[in-house]
Amino acid sequence: MIMKRSMLLIFSIFIIVVLISGCGKQGETANMEEVKKMEAEYSKFIDSLLKVVKPTYKNMSLAYFEASVSGEPADWDKSAKYEMELNSILSNKENFAKIKKFKESGLIQDELKARELQVTYNTLLGMQIDTSKLNAMTKLQTEIAQKYNNFRAKVGKKEMTDNDVEDALKTSKDSKFLEQVWTEQKKIGPIVAQDIIRLVKMRNDAAKELGFKNYHEMSLRLSEQNPDDISKLFDELDVLTKDAFKQEKQKMDLILAVGCNIKPEDLMPWHYQNRFFQEAPKIYDVDLDTYYTNIDIAKTGQEFYQGLNLPINDMAAKSDLYEKPKKNQHAYCIDIDRDAKDIRVLCNIKPNSRWMETMLHEFGHALYEKYLDNNLPWIIKQPAHTFTTEAIAMMFGRLATDPQWMQEVIKINPEEKTKIADACFKTLRLQQLVFSRWSQVMYRFEKSMYENPDQDLNKLWWDLVEKYQMLKKPADRNQPDWASKIHIATSPCYYHNYHLGELLASQLYYTIENKVLKAKDNEKISFVGKPDVGKFLVDNVFKPGSRYPWNTMIEKATGEKLTANYYAKQFVK
Repeated sequence: MIMKRSMLLIFSIFIIVVLISGCGKQGETANMEEVKKMEAEYSKFIDSLLKVVKPTYKNMSLAYFEASVSGEPADWDKSAKYEMELNSILSNKENFAKIKKFKESGLIQDELKARELQVTYNTLLGMQIDTSKLNAMTKLQTEIAQKYNNFRAKVGKKEMTDNDVEDALKTSKDSKFLEQVWTEQKKIGPIVAQDIIRLVKMRNDAAKELGFKNYHEMSLRLSEQNPDDISKLFDELDVLTKDAFKQEKQKMDLILAVGCNIKPEDLMPWHYQNRFFQEAPKIYDVDLDTYYTNIDIAKTGQEFYQGLNLPINDMAAKSDLYEKPKKNQHAYCIDIDRDAKDIRVLCNIKPNSRWMETMLHEFGHALYEKYLDNNLPWIIKQPAHTFTTEAIAMMFGRLATDPQWMQEVIKINPEEKTKIADACFKTLRLQQLVFSRWSQVMYRFEKSMYENPDQDLNKLWWDLVEKYQMLKKPADRNQPDWASKIHIATSPCYYHNYHLGELLASQLYYTIENKVLKAKDNEKISFVGKPDVGKFLVDNVFKPGSRYPWNTMIEKATGEKLTANYYAKQFVK
């Protein structure tokens, strides 16, 4: 994932209506003078605002990264302190009043200035609540993040990291042990659940102050997304994937049941090889981890991207890529200084296929940030949308399980490539179907939770898991299992963007196949050693930043607005 930045709204072009009543050119001249005067005043104000925003943003981002690495309470306090400082600047009523004046004047005509103004307006609009409330939310979210950071599941006398838990769920065939591991890692839920509910209500109160129904609606609208359109898209994806997923799950259940020496009807959530059934279990006859056992994951990622003429060595040198005590167990990319290109990645690399995928994924985010046009105003020197950077990360991450890529990059032999090709594609297809159903759970849970946080959230969670993932709820279980998913607390109303990212990843893949590499019918394309692929992405996706609304950027880059057609072509049909 990538640390969330400022939220955007659709750029509106203001039309200046000049009343011609005998004044003609004199009116036009006067109007242009007003435009120049207002734009100069606006530029002066933005410059003064950024003089305080930029260093505070940098300090906050750096402190967050350092706290994620150390896990020390003092570092988390420092991170929260800087975030509160930024909150104070962005929630300043005088600043917002000035930005509102510029917006309502209709006199900011320059394209980049107008876009910058729109983004600034909506960023500040989202912060126009009482500073003490903003700070309280920041403090509470930081406390929750710290609890996730420091939690370790305890199985017997052993403390297990998230990596340990995933390995155990993936490899063990002992149902009792699997149940114990799964149950123990869910114990983070009761530790944070009440705090999360309190935070949800605080977020809702803030959203209502600004005229929105709830925080979920506000989050989508302030990021240029119509909630009805997103819900409609998820309904379409439900129909698109339901039958294919059901068929694959029936095959999956038979294989998993045999492996654990139980009946298919006795399968429980802990039998699906990861904590949330968000990744595909290994049911096909290929163990990709064996190919990565002796591979230097970080070095391999650097060499691959170098071949696209997209070097990451500079960013990798500043990153923190391996496990440490108390360190955040997840992975993310963060742009600490947009002007200086101080971009870092946090990982916990192990020599396996999942961490190869994560390495490619996170540095896909990093490259997007690195190649943003230096000439863009700071405020729009960011990806077109959070899901467009997810798309890049996902498109590259998929390569870790591509036999063609594995042959060219980690040098598996041609016989091995042929041997695993069918199973690899089936595994990737299964992963997409499994993730699609999981994202349905996350999107619908958060939407409903923010609409009514006082409902029985434990029941809501399992109702959705049973419907969309087709898993069986453990008998009589009534625990806040939803709260064991960190994103619900720390990356609210974000998860649907992962699925939009998958759609765009497929759309970009086919664009590169047809327009850049000009593949012939049924020809298997490869990105390896293809600087033209890197150039296409820099010129058409990275460099524009957020100077255009996200769907405009997508249409300019691919020739079409965002569509599920290519995702369906690649993984469903």
